[in-house]
Amino acid sequence: MNAEREASIAIALDGPKAVGKTATARRRVREVLALDDPAQLRILAADPSRLAELPRPLLLDEWQRFPPSWDIVRRAVDHGASAGDFLITGSAASDAPVHSGAGRIVRLRMRPMSLTERGISSARVSLRALLDGRRPRLGGRTRVGLEDYVDEVLASGFPAIRRARGRARTLQLDAYIDRIVDRDFPEQGRAVRRPHVLRRWLAAYAAATATSTSLEKVRDAATAGEAEKPSRATVLDYREILERLWILDPIPAWQPSRNRLGVLRVAPTMHLADPAIGARLLGVDAPALLGGVRAEDALGTEVSIGGDRPLLGQLFESLVALDVRVYAQAVDARVGHLRAKSGAREVDLIVSRADERVLAIEVKLTADPSDDDAEHLNWLQEQMGDRLLDAVIVTTGREAYRRPDGVGVVPAALLGP
Repeated sequence: MNAEREASIAIALDGPKAVGKTATARRRVREVLALDDPAQLRILAADPSRLAELPRPLLLDEWQRFPPSWDIVRRAVDHGASAGDFLITGSAASDAPVHSGAGRIVRLRMRPMSLTERGISSARVSLRALLDGRRPRLGGRTRVGLEDYVDEVLASGFPAIRRARGRARTLQLDAYIDRIVDRDFPEQGRAVRRPHVLRRWLAAYAAATATSTSLEKVRDAATAGEAEKPSRATVLDYREILERLWILDPIPAWQPSRNRLGVLRVAPTMHLADPAIGARLLGVDAPALLGGVRAEDALGTEVSIGGDRPLLGQLFESLVALDVRVYAQAVDARVGHLRAKSGAREVDLIVSRADERVLAIEVKLTADPSDDDAEHLNWLQEQMGDRLLDAVIVTTGREAYRRPDGVGVVPAALLGP
């Protein structure tokens, strides 16, 4: 965060609850104004000018509880505040009309910890190096295997939840979901008259992880057995609130300005903030994901996990997507996905630089990718030429290397910033 601190006046950290925003910011300030404390909120609401008079650097925590605070910070910047004087954190995006803060406030997204941050292995393949277009030699070996990745999916990247073990971790995940339903959603102005229905919505989004499932299919899954289906406006409202809480973290479709790839889908792929939340909502544990057993999900239907283990593949892709987004943000790159409208071609992750040259990533739940696994990457190379900086398959394998066709193979644990 140091570079952003030097280049801007105020920094806003966005992200879901428990991701570590406040703990990160507290280490960099002299004073904290916590607006989730009713007493401090009342004092600021009664005298907003107090905010600009507090010692600096100042952390304004949960700013969305008092939306005018955003503009107070912006005006303080206009009146000569020094770089880094204000840090702003929020666990929900406010829908109140506020100035964008452009030129005064830089917004940074915090996500759950990546595999590198969790320390399960030493990263040997840099996303930054893959984006420089030189196609570096790939090497490195890890002991991390499939069962370890399953553990990481279930362990969560939220620091406090991750520290717990066994039943305690499960209870913390349950409490996290309960808070979304019982407190966070109502605080966004949406009364929850039937909490079990909202849980079914969350579970439907979890079941759609790493897919571009339509809103209608999510609605049908969430309201199975209900006589009346909610309107599209209601469906959009639910999705908007979950995105505002940073619980839904969809990956947008990649839309190049010079599209020579045919008609592309514009629907995002669905991801929750942390794949551990999705696994808990669907009621699956390590034996269910690895052992080919049947488990009952939160929608009350049976999920069969066996053979190619589709759900585990979706959750593994979401885990890798989390990592790639964390690493891409550090180099000011964007992450999207590619889906042809016909469904014939798709690439899981497209990391694009400002000049629209890209790194293409496929995520495969395999230790030994086949020619078929590289097919869409090779097709994209043919279409894009030197605009494709590199192409890699992220796997559950043990070693990083390049295939004869030039496509890189990188174990997820070896990928880093």
